[in-house]
Amino acid sequence: MASLYIKDAETAALVTRLAKRSGVTKTALVHELAAAREAELDAKTPRSSTRDSLEKLWREHPGLLQKTGLEADKAFYDSLNDEDED
Repeated sequence: MASLYIKDAETAALVTRLAKRSGVTKTALVHELAAAREAELDAKTPRSSTRDSLEKLWREHPGLLQKTGLEADKAFYDSLNDEDED
């Protein structure tokens, strides 16, 4: 089990007061605050677009784009989905 030691007395007292007022343990309070901060940072972190992610994947694995020369068998793929022929 990991420990968290707060060296600053004012901060430790603040956590204790907030935990008591909130009716939760100090551990639960710190976890809640840390999770909220992480979510805030995640929201600010720019995410790559789907297109950028695909282009990166194709660069790293160029074989995914190679054509096989084979025709797709529509009846076979329809049978995988239990679709009847129209």
